Amino acid sequence: MIELICGFDEAGRGPLAGPVTAGCVILPKDFPFEMLNDSKKLSEKKRESAEKVIMEKACWGLGIVDHETIDQMNILRASMYAMSIAYQMMRAKLPDWLRSQKIDFDEANLDSMISAITDGTSCPQVPCACRCEPKADGKYPEVMAASIIAKVERDKMMMEFDRLYPQYGYAKHKGYPTPAHKAICREIGMSPIQRKTFKF
Repeated sequence: MIELICGFDEAGRGPLAGPVTAGCVILPKDFPFEMLNDSKKLSEKKRESAEKVIMEKACWGLGIVDHETIDQMNILRASMYAMSIAYQMMRAKLPDWLRSQKIDFDEANLDSMISAITDGTSCPQVPCACRCEPKADGKYPEVMAASIIAKVERDKMMMEFDRLYPQYGYAKHKGYPTPAHKAICREIGMSPIQRKTFKF
């Protein structure tokens, strides 16, 4: 039975505002792997180009957990929850994707075909084998692809929040704890998407 490698990664654990997002990706054998890298090492243009190809060719899912839920369950649990949501989305697409790849599978045992790798030191609750590895986003193409989806989609959301709350500068810092971000929060108060449990 063929083994499907599934990569997980998140974006947005460190910011003071906005959601945490997670990607979940299984890549086809004919994917142009040379375009992949840790999302933090790619330019914005290259990340967006890579994401388009990932979404066209791979089986993928995206999980989004908002700032209020992060405050309720803490950022680690929220990150794992986002990964589990991403898995569910990917898994729903998987049978049709496998048929498009001409890969035989048993619907009842499909999760047992999947071997997942998560960047970091924790694994999400998913119905397949999963292991965590620090810096996996620099080693495994599937994790690189997941990191790209998570990063690009979160950045898009933060650009939308910048249009809603332009005084906070989300287009520049994406909610990360820069001196300018901290200063504006102290000056005019928190924005509606601020994570209230994070230290300023």
